[in-house]
Amino acid sequence: MLKPYTKLPLSFAEQLQLLGSRGLNIPDQTLALGHLSSISYYRLSAYWYPFLQRDTKGQVTGVFEPGTDFDQVVRLYEFDRHLRLLVMDAIERIEVHIRTLVTYHLGHRYGAFGHTDPANFHPEFNHAIWLAKLESEAHQSKDVFVEHFKRNYTGFPTLPIWMSTEVMSLGSLSFCYTGLKNPDKRQIADQLDIHHKRLKDWLHTLTYIRNLCAHHGRLWNRELAIKPERVREPEWNPPVTPRHDRLFYALLILRVLLRSNHNGDTWAGSCNELLETLASEQRYRVAMGLPADWKAHPLWA
Repeated sequence: MLKPYTKLPLSFAEQLQLLGSRGLNIPDQTLALGHLSSISYYRLSAYWYPFLQRDTKGQVTGVFEPGTDFDQVVRLYEFDRHLRLLVMDAIERIEVHIRTLVTYHLGHRYGAFGHTDPANFHPEFNHAIWLAKLESEAHQSKDVFVEHFKRNYTGFPTLPIWMSTEVMSLGSLSFCYTGLKNPDKRQIADQLDIHHKRLKDWLHTLTYIRNLCAHHGRLWNRELAIKPERVREPEWNPPVTPRHDRLFYALLILRVLLRSNHNGDTWAGSCNELLETLASEQRYRVAMGLPADWKAHPLWA
């Protein structure tokens, strides 16, 4: 039966006292108060959750494992923050590359405004909704090239494809690719050496991950709500790749897509350095879907 929420807000000092009463060691009270006041209790709670004890039924209690201290929680939070930055860096590079491929292909095949014609898309694609979203993004843009177009040409908010893709969100780009006719999808995906159906699926997943990162969502131990479809190749499946709904699978997707435009070795090296800070503990590897020998993974190495 549902009940009303009656918890009262606590001061930062009271929050710290509560954590101490539950068994969390707090070596530096002043530093801990600073973290609570700048990060927030509720956000940090996702990072001390792994350190909570479980009862005989496997249910999580509110008591910390012996020896857990506040610094461990903050280190895990900082790990996740740096992880999001690396993931966002990779997604940005991939997004720019795919925008370029889509722009070049559609512009040369259908002309500057061919993307406004529903006949150039799959018959089942809801072109009107996509185009309305695209025009809304053009309206919201403050880019100089958009203002220049408005002052000098008719038709705004309809922009030529090479301008439209510059104001297009990753979600709109993914939706656009989904709506293309299969021959157009194939010609774009072939340049990435990826099957067009897989690219469509990956763009959907990466849009979800990008939005998580943009809103500072927890990433390191999240079960992906929009997970990639399973594929047959053994390197994408257990035991080589333990799970397809965890972080490491997403990192593999990023690695493959970055490699397709001769990019990403430095990025992968930065990921390795970060992952090494947690990978020695099995529970952290499991949370990320990370195999113990991830650096030798056939898709990663």
